[in-house]
Amino acid sequence: MSSTSEALAPPGVPLLVAGAGAALVLVRLAGTPGTVIGVVAILVGTMLSATHADRPAAISGWWNLLAAGAAMVLAGTLLGLVAETPGGLITALGAILVAVAVALGIPACGSR
Repeated sequence: MSSTSEALAPPGVPLLVAGAGAALVLVRLAGTPGTVIGVVAILVGTMLSATHADRPAAISGWWNLLAAGAAMVLAGTLLGLVAETPGGLITALGAILVAVAVALGIPACGSR
């Protein structure tokens, strides 16, 4: 292991956390508390996966896509407090971006 962050979280774990958060946000089965937990999971997964952003994957910019999706989810959630429809749309699009980034970043997890 080359760093403390790798010892704390293997490369796939942060992506799985972000992916689970995206699923919570998109499905909305748990209501508002589930959405809040999903947004937090997306943000935590994005921050923890930053140390693995340089790993090879299906596309080279998977982490940039993940970060953009996380930013959209956060912005959409905040906008949803004022304007529900546009906020929900931006949140859903951001969660879809996160899910796509997770799918593209997962193959990099086995790479060294």
